[in-house]
Amino acid sequence: MYKVKANYKNPLSYYDIAYFLKNYIHENTVIVCIGTDRCIGDCLGPLVGTLLKDSNFPLPIYGTVSEPIHALNIDKKLTEIKLTHPNNPIIGIDACLGDSESIGEIQARDYPVHPGKGVGKSLPNVGETSIIGIVDTNDNDEIFNNNNIRLSLVFNMAKMIKDSLFHAYYLYKKEMTV
Repeated sequence: MYKVKANYKNPLSYYDIAYFLKNYIHENTVIVCIGTDRCIGDCLGPLVGTLLKDSNFPLPIYGTVSEPIHALNIDKKLTEIKLTHPNNPIIGIDACLGDSESIGEIQARDYPVHPGKGVGKSLPNVGETSIIGIVDTNDNDEIFNNNNIRLSLVFNMAKMIKDSLFHAYYLYKKEMTV
């Protein structure tokens, strides 16, 4: 299992993530963004989905601020996605908890995202590849407490993930023309 880590504050971190993802993205890839717009800490996925859609990203995107994929509908949405895109690889995107030193870190990994794991929920894994953003510490008793997490952190991380996906797709397309 491989992964790459980058902090959203580094202006070139999008490239580190993109260079890793270029090996996992192609014409049939589906992007599934997990989370809810009802909690700042958990809105990373829907923000990424919305930014991608608003920027006309060329691949199918599921999970936006207006149509989120969250704990209450994830089973149904994943079934619909798999029926619409059978055998297509999925990149799952979600917010995550970690050590206080890791807040702001984005990881691209060659294994699925485990939604709800940090809050004790048992939800289905999403994707063969995943991107997670560490938005808060798991030291706190109040998970994804809106008082701890700044929207600017989550929004800036979402923009970096969007830029990473665009650049990864560009790198993939560039390799296909060589």
